Amino acid sequence: MPTFQQAEQLRAFAEEVFALSKEVWAQQNRGGREPTEITETEFLTLDILSRATETPTVGDIQRQLGVLPAQMSRIIRSLEAKPDGPLVRCEINKSDKRKIDVSLTDEGVRVYQAYRQMKLASTQQLLMGLSDQDRQEFMRILRLIREMLHKSSS
Repeated sequence: MPTFQQAEQLRAFAEEVFALSKEVWAQQNRGGREPTEITETEFLTLDILSRATETPTVGDIQRQLGVLPAQMSRIIRSLEAKPDGPLVRCEINKSDKRKIDVSLTDEGVRVYQAYRQMKLASTQQLLMGLSDQDRQEFMRILRLIREMLHKSSS
């Protein structure tokens, strides 16, 4: 159990991380959204699909995202109705007709890669302001945090 001082320090760290997250979100969203752009949740859906070794169902994606079924339905419908063409394809699962398989379309792959590159470029630009030593230390800490997250979700 942390001491009062440690608890206060952890709260201050958490506030700083949250403030940084908000600043990054705000900076990346300045200038508005193009009609063909995607939301963060849509990107996360495309990311799950791009990393899938087997075709996931709507329910599989919903559980990975941690959203409600109604929210997942809205996300899928939105990805199917993009102005430049659908980003996902939905088909009834051959072995269980109650399930819907979801896969990326060619346009979905293109949009996913473009959005990912945009976010990476924005992050790289931000990190350029750090010294090599600070970047290495930051990377070490980020990897440690990701490892802790993976352990806690397993």
